[in-house]
Amino acid sequence: MAENTKPLSLKEGHVYIDGVEVIDAAKLSIVYTPTVWSGKILGDKGTNRRWLGRDITGTIDEYRTTPRWINIVKQYESDGITPELTIQGIRTDKDSDYYETSGSESVTLTGVVLTGDINLISLDTDGDVVKDSIAFGAKNLTA
Repeated sequence: MAENTKPLSLKEGHVYIDGVEVIDAAKLSIVYTPTVWSGKILGDKGTNRRWLGRDITGTIDEYRTTPRWINIVKQYESDGITPELTIQGIRTDKDSDYYETSGSESVTLTGVVLTGDINLISLDTDGDVVKDSIAFGAKNLTA
């Protein structure tokens, strides 16, 4: 029996875009934000709340080793069709207490559309390596 508590590590996992592993991924964040209705009813001192929908957003940070994002921009400029991606994040920390009870975690997003700035080129004498941070929104998820 182990004596140490082993919380879930953020370092153990994989990111896939359209089924291809992002080997240079540095960070993935997927956020589920419910659309909440709130209202009051006569004679009730509290506020009633109900979920009416949701928004799924996120950010992927990666060190640039491929022209992935530039190619997406070029394709859109060429055909005018909004690019939709599938993004999957898998967290598998086999040495955590979480894994012992629940196994790995996986979230797959479909209908992913880029929503933020896409840096085409930057140059900087103080620079290190290029790290892209790409914001997105998704239509659907499977968890």
